[in-house]
Amino acid sequence: MSKPSKERGLTLVYTGDGKGKTTAAIGLAVRAVGRGFKVLIIQFIKSPQRTYGEKIVFDKLGIGIHQMGIGFTWLKTPEEHREALRTAWAYAKECIMKGEHDLIILDEINNALAISTFPIDDVLPLSDVLGVIRNRPQGMHLVLTGRNAQPEVVEIADLVTEMNPVKHYYGEGVSAVMGIEM
Repeated sequence: MSKPSKERGLTLVYTGDGKGKTTAAIGLAVRAVGRGFKVLIIQFIKSPQRTYGEKIVFDKLGIGIHQMGIGFTWLKTPEEHREALRTAWAYAKECIMKGEHDLIILDEINNALAISTFPIDDVLPLSDVLGVIRNRPQGMHLVLTGRNAQPEVVEIADLVTEMNPVKHYYGEGVSAVMGIEM
């Protein structure tokens, strides 16, 4: 991959076991829109069946955000997840290659690429994702979020930030907090 440059577009990865990966990407989206960028967010795991704060505000602001997943992998059948991932990747790839956006966030794609409980490579091939990253339109920035970023993704990224959990209230029995996690 060539040297990082604003003109080429950057690939940013937010990964790790700590909280804040999607939040960092959402903050970046807000900053980019403030600078006149056209932004698109595609969420690979989150389902439109749940309400998330970022979806509410981005709909109000007219920022494209598409929840293409069906939720946690243990709540649906592998085939349901495979079909959702196939659809999400086809849509993401089409949007990226059209080149109509300055910044596209592929939220939780790293989680999806790391699924090992059922086969996903035929519906979300790592080689295809890497090819799209490398061959995206000039000047487009991409953000990939989620735990367990693949080594090949880390290698071609221009920036990789790993969220490291130090302390979390989940350990004290506090579940997801509206306005903080959702």
